[in-house]
Amino acid sequence: MKSNYHPKAFLSLKKNVRPGLVARTEILFLLEKGSSDTKAILKKSKLGYSSILHHLHLFEAENIVVHKGKRLYIWELTGVGQQRLANATGI
Repeated sequence: MKSNYHPKAFLSLKKNVRPGLVARTEILFLLEKGSSDTKAILKKSKLGYSSILHHLHLFEAENIVVHKGKRLYIWELTGVGQQRLANATGI
């Protein structure tokens, strides 16, 4: 059975393997509903805390998300990944 992954889950700087794509897709769907902190993502997902942080930092390296705040990071989508996707597909 073929899974549907979020288009932004595919990273250009990392190898895109199934477990990572599944985790990043879940995180992206949660962030599309609104900005969130890591603990809120943890409560709403079935992922581990370190896994969530790992993928958020991968997203941040590719400018797909940014964090705001000093101690409590609030993560939000930047829209850059969507622009990159549109350029790749020629939209």
